[in-house]
Amino acid sequence: MFQDKKILIGITGSIAAYKSILLVRELVKAGAEVKVVMTPAARDFVSPLTLSTLSKNPVVTDLFHADSWSNHVMLGRWADLLLIAPLSCNTIAKMAHGLCDNLLLATYLSATCPVTVAPAMDEDMWHHPATRANLATLEAHGVTVIPVDKGELASGLYGDGRMAEPPAILAFIDQRFFLPGDLNGKTILVSAGPTHEPLDPVRFIGNHSSGKMGVAIAEESAARGAKVQLVLGPSSVTVHHKNITVHPVQTAEDMYRQCTKLFANADVAIMSAAVADYKPASVAKEKIKKNDGNMVLELVKTTDILQSLGERKKNGQLLVGFALETANEKEYALGKLEKKNADMIVLNSLNDAGAGFGHDTNQVTIFEKGGNELVYGQKTKQQVAKDIVDRVVKMLYA
Repeated sequence: MFQDKKILIGITGSIAAYKSILLVRELVKAGAEVKVVMTPAARDFVSPLTLSTLSKNPVVTDLFHADSWSNHVMLGRWADLLLIAPLSCNTIAKMAHGLCDNLLLATYLSATCPVTVAPAMDEDMWHHPATRANLATLEAHGVTVIPVDKGELASGLYGDGRMAEPPAILAFIDQRFFLPGDLNGKTILVSAGPTHEPLDPVRFIGNHSSGKMGVAIAEESAARGAKVQLVLGPSSVTVHHKNITVHPVQTAEDMYRQCTKLFANADVAIMSAAVADYKPASVAKEKIKKNDGNMVLELVKTTDILQSLGERKKNGQLLVGFALETANEKEYALGKLEKKNADMIVLNSLNDAGAGFGHDTNQVTIFEKGGNELVYGQKTKQQVAKDIVDRVVKMLYA
Protein backbone atom coordinates (compact mmCIF):
# COMPACT_ATOMS: atom_id res chain seq x y z
CA MET A 1 0.00 0.00 0.00
CA PHE A 2 2.77 2.47 0.92
CA GLN A 3 5.80 0.59 -0.37
CA ASP A 4 8.68 3.01 -1.05
CA LYS A 5 6.53 6.07 -0.41
CA LYS A 6 8.14 8.97 1.44
CA ILE A 7 5.83 10.27 4.16
CA LEU A 8 6.68 13.30 6.29
CA ILE A 9 4.56 13.38 9.46
CA GLY A 10 4.07 16.65 11.29
CA ILE A 11 2.94 16.52 14.92
CA THR A 12 1.51 19.46 16.86
CA GLY A 13 0.63 19.97 20.52
CA SER A 14 -2.44 17.84 21.17
CA ILE A 15 -3.31 14.92 23.41
CA ALA A 16 -4.10 13.04 20.20
CA ALA A 17 -0.35 12.97 19.46
CA TYR A 18 -0.20 9.47 20.95
CA LYS A 19 -2.03 8.23 17.83
CA SER A 20 0.88 9.46 15.71
CA ILE A 21 3.04 6.74 17.25
CA LEU A 22 0.69 4.18 15.72
CA LEU A 23 0.66 6.02 12.40
CA VAL A 24 4.46 5.95 12.18
CA ARG A 25 4.59 2.29 13.14
CA GLU A 26 1.96 1.21 10.60
CA LEU A 27 3.43 3.27 7.77
CA VAL A 28 6.88 1.78 8.33
CA LYS A 29 5.36 -1.73 8.46
CA ALA A 30 3.62 -0.99 5.14
CA GLY A 31 6.94 -0.19 3.48
CA ALA A 32 7.02 3.60 3.68
CA GLU A 33 10.03 5.71 4.54
CA VAL A 34 8.91 8.01 7.35
CA LYS A 35 10.38 11.18 8.78
CA VAL A 36 8.87 13.18 11.63
CA VAL A 37 8.90 16.90 12.36
CA MET A 38 7.37 18.19 15.62
CA THR A 39 6.38 21.56 17.00
CA PRO A 40 7.97 22.43 20.37
CA ALA A 41 4.57 21.98 22.05
CA ALA A 42 4.24 18.44 20.66
CA ARG A 43 7.18 17.30 22.80
CA ASP A 44 4.97 17.73 25.88
CA PHE A 45 2.70 14.97 24.59
CA VAL A 46 4.95 12.42 22.87
CA SER A 47 8.65 11.59 23.01
CA PRO A 48 10.91 12.32 20.02
CA LEU A 49 12.94 9.26 21.09
CA THR A 50 9.93 6.99 20.61
CA LEU A 51 9.19 8.43 17.17
CA SER A 52 12.80 8.31 16.00
CA THR A 53 13.07 4.68 17.11
CA LEU A 54 9.93 3.68 15.23
CA SER A 55 10.61 5.77 12.11
CA LYS A 56 14.31 4.80 12.01
CA ASN A 57 15.07 8.45 11.27
CA PRO A 58 16.04 11.40 13.49
CA VAL A 59 13.11 13.53 14.63
CA VAL A 60 13.52 17.25 14.03
CA THR A 61 11.82 19.91 16.14
CA ASP A 62 13.83 23.14 15.84
CA LEU A 63 14.95 25.35 12.99
CA PHE A 64 18.28 25.68 14.75
CA HIS A 65 20.04 23.11 16.91
CA ALA A 66 23.48 23.82 18.36
CA ASP A 67 25.54 24.90 15.34
CA SER A 68 23.35 23.31 12.68
CA TRP A 69 20.32 24.41 10.64
CA SER A 70 17.39 22.12 9.85
CA ASN A 71 16.77 22.32 6.11
CA HIS A 72 12.99 22.66 5.98
CA VAL A 73 13.07 23.27 2.22
CA MET A 74 14.60 19.87 1.54
CA LEU A 75 12.17 18.16 3.91
CA GLY A 76 9.22 19.52 1.91
CA ARG A 77 10.84 18.47 -1.35
CA TRP A 78 11.86 15.02 -0.10
CA ALA A 79 8.35 13.89 0.79
CA ASP A 80 5.66 12.40 -1.42
CA LEU A 81 3.15 13.60 1.18
CA LEU A 82 3.15 15.85 4.24
CA LEU A 83 0.68 14.51 6.80
CA ILE A 84 0.08 16.71 9.86
CA ALA A 85 -1.59 14.58 12.52
CA PRO A 86 -2.72 15.77 14.92
CA LEU A 87 -3.29 19.32 13.75
CA SER A 88 -4.16 21.60 16.65
CA CYS A 89 -6.47 24.60 16.51
CA ASN A 90 -3.48 26.90 17.09
CA THR A 91 -1.48 25.50 14.18
CA ILE A 92 -4.54 25.61 11.89
CA ALA A 93 -4.71 29.36 12.51
CA LYS A 94 -1.00 29.84 11.90
CA MET A 95 -1.08 27.82 8.66
CA ALA A 96 -4.12 29.71 7.38
CA HIS A 97 -2.42 33.07 7.92
CA GLY A 98 1.06 32.09 6.76
CA LEU A 99 2.83 32.40 10.12
CA CYS A 100 6.23 30.76 10.35
CA ASP A 101 7.48 30.56 13.92
CA ASN A 102 8.60 26.90 14.05
CA LEU A 103 10.14 24.21 11.86
CA LEU A 104 6.85 22.49 10.99
CA LEU A 105 5.30 25.73 9.73
CA ALA A 106 8.43 26.55 7.74
CA THR A 107 8.29 23.09 6.19
CA TYR A 108 4.60 23.47 5.35
CA LEU A 109 5.08 26.84 3.69
CA SER A 110 7.94 25.55 1.53
CA ALA A 111 6.51 22.07 0.77
CA THR A 112 6.10 21.15 -2.90
CA CYS A 113 4.35 17.86 -2.10
CA PRO A 114 0.62 17.40 -1.36
CA VAL A 115 -0.43 18.27 2.20
CA THR A 116 -3.17 16.60 4.24
CA VAL A 117 -4.13 17.23 7.85
CA ALA A 118 -6.00 15.41 10.62
CA PRO A 119 -7.41 18.02 13.02
CA ALA A 120 -7.90 17.33 16.73
CA MET A 121 -9.58 19.64 19.25
CA ASP A 122 -12.57 20.05 21.53
CA GLU A 123 -16.04 20.30 20.03
CA ASP A 124 -16.64 24.01 20.70
CA MET A 125 -13.26 24.86 19.17
CA TRP A 126 -14.04 22.69 16.14
CA HIS A 127 -17.35 24.46 15.50
CA HIS A 128 -16.11 28.00 16.23
CA PRO A 129 -16.53 30.32 13.22
CA ALA A 130 -12.83 31.25 13.31
CA THR A 131 -11.80 27.59 13.04
CA ARG A 132 -14.28 26.96 10.22
CA ALA A 133 -12.92 29.98 8.35
CA ASN A 134 -9.32 28.88 8.87
CA LEU A 135 -10.08 25.37 7.61
CA ALA A 136 -11.82 26.81 4.56
CA THR A 137 -8.70 28.88 3.88
CA LEU A 138 -6.47 25.82 4.12
CA GLU A 139 -8.70 23.91 1.71
CA ALA A 140 -8.63 26.87 -0.69
CA HIS A 141 -4.83 26.63 -0.53
CA GLY A 142 -5.00 22.98 -1.62
CA VAL A 143 -4.73 21.28 1.78
CA THR A 144 -6.84 18.13 2.14
CA VAL A 145 -8.63 17.93 5.49
CA ILE A 146 -9.33 14.47 6.93
CA PRO A 147 -12.77 14.48 8.62
CA VAL A 148 -12.79 14.40 12.41
CA ASP A 149 -14.61 11.72 14.37
CA LYS A 150 -17.37 12.14 16.91
CA GLY A 151 -16.49 10.63 20.29
CA GLU A 152 -15.12 11.16 23.77
CA LEU A 153 -12.89 14.22 23.96
CA ALA A 154 -10.05 15.15 26.32
CA SER A 155 -12.37 17.59 28.09
CA GLY A 156 -14.66 14.71 29.04
CA LEU A 157 -17.33 15.91 26.64
CA TYR A 158 -18.68 13.82 23.78
CA GLY A 159 -18.86 15.38 20.34
CA ASP A 160 -17.06 16.37 17.13
CA GLY A 161 -13.35 17.14 17.04
CA ARG A 162 -11.75 13.78 17.83
CA MET A 163 -8.85 13.01 15.51
CA ALA A 164 -9.57 10.21 13.05
CA GLU A 165 -8.20 6.82 14.08
CA PRO A 166 -4.91 5.67 12.47
CA PRO A 167 -6.51 2.94 10.26
CA ALA A 168 -8.97 5.48 8.86
CA ILE A 169 -6.16 7.98 8.22
CA LEU A 170 -4.07 5.36 6.42
CA ALA A 171 -7.04 4.34 4.27
CA PHE A 172 -7.80 7.99 3.52
CA ILE A 173 -4.31 8.93 2.35
CA ASP A 174 -3.96 5.70 0.37
CA GLN A 175 -7.21 6.40 -1.47
CA ARG A 176 -6.62 10.10 -2.05
CA PHE A 177 -2.94 10.17 -2.92
CA PHE A 178 -1.49 6.80 -3.85
CA LEU A 179 -4.12 4.74 -5.67
CA PRO A 180 -3.66 4.21 -9.41
CA GLY A 181 -6.16 5.87 -11.75
CA ASP A 182 -7.09 2.51 -13.22
CA LEU A 183 -10.82 3.32 -13.26
CA ASN A 184 -10.52 6.66 -15.07
CA GLY A 185 -13.43 7.05 -17.46
CA LYS A 186 -15.43 4.19 -15.94
CA THR A 187 -18.88 4.46 -14.36
CA ILE A 188 -19.47 2.25 -11.31
CA LEU A 189 -22.92 1.60 -9.88
CA VAL A 190 -22.85 0.63 -6.18
CA SER A 191 -25.77 -0.26 -3.94
CA ALA A 192 -25.29 -0.05 -0.19
CA GLY A 193 -27.07 -0.13 3.14
CA PRO A 194 -30.35 -1.72 4.18
CA THR A 195 -33.86 -1.21 2.88
CA HIS A 196 -36.82 -0.37 5.11
CA GLU A 197 -40.14 -1.96 4.20
CA PRO A 198 -43.00 -0.05 5.91
CA LEU A 199 -45.73 -1.73 7.95
CA ASP A 200 -47.47 1.52 8.80
CA PRO A 201 -46.47 5.20 9.03
CA VAL A 202 -44.12 4.57 11.97
CA ARG A 203 -42.88 0.96 11.68
CA PHE A 204 -40.85 -0.96 9.14
CA ILE A 205 -39.13 -4.30 8.51
CA GLY A 206 -35.36 -3.87 8.13
CA ASN A 207 -31.97 -5.35 8.96
CA HIS A 208 -28.76 -4.35 10.73
CA SER A 209 -26.77 -3.25 7.66
CA SER A 210 -24.88 0.02 8.27
CA GLY A 211 -23.86 0.67 4.66
CA LYS A 212 -20.17 0.86 5.65
CA MET A 213 -19.00 -1.84 3.21
CA GLY A 214 -20.79 -0.39 0.20
CA VAL A 215 -19.71 3.17 0.94
CA ALA A 216 -16.10 1.96 1.30
CA ILE A 217 -16.37 0.35 -2.16
CA ALA A 218 -17.81 3.57 -3.58
CA GLU A 219 -15.00 5.64 -2.02
CA GLU A 220 -12.34 3.21 -3.28
CA SER A 221 -13.76 3.25 -6.82
CA ALA A 222 -14.01 7.04 -6.88
CA ALA A 223 -10.47 7.44 -5.57
CA ARG A 224 -9.25 5.35 -8.48
CA GLY A 225 -10.89 7.62 -11.02
CA ALA A 226 -14.39 6.20 -11.48
CA LYS A 227 -17.59 8.17 -11.65
CA VAL A 228 -19.66 6.44 -8.96
CA GLN A 229 -23.44 6.24 -8.73
CA LEU A 230 -24.20 5.18 -5.14
CA VAL A 231 -27.73 3.95 -4.44
CA LEU A 232 -27.83 4.17 -0.66
CA GLY A 233 -30.50 2.83 1.66
CA PRO A 234 -31.16 4.38 5.09
CA SER A 235 -27.67 4.90 6.55
CA SER A 236 -25.77 7.36 8.73
CA VAL A 237 -22.45 6.70 6.98
CA THR A 238 -20.93 9.87 5.50
CA VAL A 239 -19.83 9.96 1.86
CA HIS A 240 -16.79 12.14 1.19
CA HIS A 241 -15.50 11.80 -2.37
CA LYS A 242 -16.63 14.41 -4.89
CA ASN A 243 -16.87 11.78 -7.67
CA ILE A 244 -19.71 9.99 -5.86
CA THR A 245 -23.33 10.86 -6.65
CA VAL A 246 -25.62 9.60 -3.89
CA HIS A 247 -29.14 8.42 -4.71
CA PRO A 248 -30.93 7.94 -1.36
CA VAL A 249 -33.67 5.29 -1.27
CA GLN A 250 -35.83 3.68 1.40
CA THR A 251 -37.47 0.49 0.12
CA ALA A 252 -36.40 -2.48 -2.01
CA GLU A 253 -38.69 -1.23 -4.76
CA ASP A 254 -37.03 2.20 -4.64
CA MET A 255 -33.62 0.57 -4.88
CA TYR A 256 -34.71 -1.69 -7.75
CA ARG A 257 -36.02 1.22 -9.79
CA GLN A 258 -32.95 3.37 -9.20
CA CYS A 259 -30.47 0.56 -9.94
CA THR A 260 -32.20 -0.53 -13.15
CA LYS A 261 -32.35 3.09 -14.29
CA LEU A 262 -28.59 3.61 -13.72
CA PHE A 263 -27.35 0.18 -14.83
CA ALA A 264 -27.65 0.87 -18.57
CA ASN A 265 -24.82 3.42 -18.42
CA ALA A 266 -22.61 1.56 -15.93
CA ASP A 267 -19.45 -0.34 -16.75
CA VAL A 268 -19.63 -2.18 -13.43
CA ALA A 269 -22.42 -2.76 -10.92
CA ILE A 270 -21.48 -3.81 -7.38
CA MET A 271 -24.60 -4.80 -5.46
CA SER A 272 -23.51 -4.77 -1.82
CA ALA A 273 -26.81 -3.59 -0.32
CA ALA A 274 -28.68 -5.79 2.15
CA VAL A 275 -32.00 -5.69 0.31
CA ALA A 276 -35.11 -7.07 1.99
CA ASP A 277 -36.25 -10.35 0.41
CA TYR A 278 -39.83 -9.80 1.58
CA LYS A 279 -42.10 -6.86 2.29
CA PRO A 280 -45.56 -6.54 3.89
CA ALA A 281 -48.36 -7.39 1.47
CA SER A 282 -50.12 -4.19 2.51
CA VAL A 283 -49.16 -1.04 4.38
CA ALA A 284 -51.56 0.36 6.96
CA LYS A 285 -52.48 4.01 6.46
CA GLU A 286 -52.64 4.60 10.22
CA LYS A 287 -50.45 3.33 13.05
CA ILE A 288 -51.34 -0.28 13.89
CA LYS A 289 -52.68 -0.41 17.43
CA LYS A 290 -51.76 -3.16 19.88
CA ASN A 291 -54.62 -5.44 20.93
CA ASP A 292 -55.06 -8.55 23.07
CA GLY A 293 -54.49 -11.02 20.24
CA ASN A 294 -51.51 -11.90 18.06
CA MET A 295 -50.95 -10.24 14.71
CA VAL A 296 -50.43 -12.30 11.57
CA LEU A 297 -48.28 -10.52 9.01
CA GLU A 298 -48.48 -11.49 5.34
CA LEU A 299 -45.27 -10.96 3.39
CA VAL A 300 -44.66 -10.97 -0.35
CA LYS A 301 -41.40 -11.24 -2.28
CA THR A 302 -39.51 -8.15 -3.36
CA THR A 303 -37.95 -7.90 -6.81
CA ASP A 304 -34.55 -9.61 -7.01
CA ILE A 305 -32.31 -6.71 -8.04
CA LEU A 306 -29.18 -8.75 -8.75
CA GLN A 307 -31.06 -11.23 -10.93
CA SER A 308 -32.84 -8.43 -12.74
CA LEU A 309 -29.53 -6.75 -13.58
CA GLY A 310 -28.07 -10.11 -14.61
CA GLU A 311 -30.89 -10.47 -17.14
CA ARG A 312 -30.18 -6.98 -18.50
CA LYS A 313 -26.39 -7.29 -18.55
CA LYS A 314 -24.73 -6.46 -21.86
CA ASN A 315 -21.38 -7.57 -23.23
CA GLY A 316 -18.60 -5.70 -21.48
CA GLN A 317 -20.56 -4.99 -18.30
CA LEU A 318 -19.47 -6.57 -15.02
CA LEU A 319 -21.92 -7.54 -12.30
CA VAL A 320 -20.80 -8.15 -8.71
CA GLY A 321 -23.11 -9.54 -6.04
CA PHE A 322 -22.79 -10.13 -2.30
CA ALA A 323 -23.82 -13.14 -0.25
CA LEU A 324 -24.16 -13.04 3.53
CA GLU A 325 -24.65 -16.58 4.78
CA THR A 326 -24.84 -18.52 8.04
CA ALA A 327 -24.58 -22.10 6.67
CA ASN A 328 -23.46 -23.87 3.45
CA GLU A 329 -21.74 -20.63 2.52
CA LYS A 330 -19.73 -21.79 -0.51
CA GLU A 331 -22.62 -23.78 -1.98
CA TYR A 332 -25.00 -20.82 -1.81
CA ALA A 333 -22.41 -18.38 -3.14
CA LEU A 334 -21.61 -20.52 -6.19
CA GLY A 335 -25.30 -21.07 -6.82
CA LYS A 336 -25.90 -17.34 -6.72
CA LEU A 337 -22.99 -16.70 -9.09
CA GLU A 338 -24.58 -18.93 -11.73
CA LYS A 339 -28.27 -18.23 -11.17
CA LYS A 340 -27.93 -14.44 -11.15
CA ASN A 341 -25.59 -14.31 -14.18
CA ALA A 342 -23.02 -12.46 -12.06
CA ASP A 343 -19.31 -12.20 -12.75
CA MET A 344 -18.28 -12.19 -9.10
CA ILE A 345 -19.83 -13.02 -5.74
CA VAL A 346 -18.35 -11.63 -2.51
CA LEU A 347 -19.16 -13.99 0.36
CA ASN A 348 -19.09 -13.06 4.01
CA SER A 349 -20.28 -15.30 6.80
CA LEU A 350 -21.92 -14.31 10.04
CA ASN A 351 -19.96 -17.18 11.58
CA ASP A 352 -16.76 -15.11 11.28
CA ALA A 353 -16.14 -12.88 14.30
CA GLY A 354 -15.73 -9.23 13.36
CA ALA A 355 -17.46 -9.63 10.00
CA GLY A 356 -20.88 -8.63 8.73
CA PHE A 357 -23.29 -5.94 9.83
CA GLY A 358 -22.17 -2.97 11.91
CA HIS A 359 -18.47 -3.90 12.18
CA ASP A 360 -15.59 -1.77 10.92
CA THR A 361 -13.90 -4.98 9.74
CA ASN A 362 -14.93 -7.73 7.36
CA GLN A 363 -13.70 -11.10 6.13
CA VAL A 364 -14.61 -12.22 2.63
CA THR A 365 -14.13 -14.92 0.03
CA ILE A 366 -14.45 -13.91 -3.62
CA PHE A 367 -15.83 -16.35 -6.20
CA GLU A 368 -15.32 -15.40 -9.85
CA LYS A 369 -17.08 -16.64 -12.96
CA GLY A 370 -13.87 -18.09 -14.33
CA GLY A 371 -13.54 -20.42 -11.34
CA ASN A 372 -11.20 -18.40 -9.14
CA GLU A 373 -11.75 -18.61 -5.38
CA LEU A 374 -9.87 -16.04 -3.32
CA VAL A 375 -9.92 -16.23 0.48
CA TYR A 376 -8.99 -13.12 2.48
CA GLY A 377 -8.32 -12.71 6.18
CA GLN A 378 -10.05 -10.18 8.40
CA LYS A 379 -9.34 -6.57 7.37
CA THR A 380 -10.84 -3.14 7.71
CA LYS A 381 -13.74 -2.54 5.36
CA GLN A 382 -11.60 0.00 3.49
CA GLN A 383 -8.98 -2.68 2.87
CA VAL A 384 -11.64 -5.20 1.84
CA ALA A 385 -13.01 -2.61 -0.58
CA LYS A 386 -9.54 -2.30 -2.13
CA ASP A 387 -9.33 -6.09 -2.56
CA ILE A 388 -12.74 -6.18 -4.25
CA VAL A 389 -11.97 -3.27 -6.59
CA ASP A 390 -8.57 -4.80 -7.43
CA ARG A 391 -10.40 -7.91 -8.69
CA VAL A 392 -12.91 -5.78 -10.61
CA VAL A 393 -10.07 -3.94 -12.34
CA LYS A 394 -8.37 -7.22 -13.23
CA MET A 395 -11.58 -8.59 -14.77
CA LEU A 396 -12.27 -5.33 -16.65
CA TYR A 397 -8.91 -5.43 -18.39
CA ALA A 398 -8.51 -9.20 -18.72
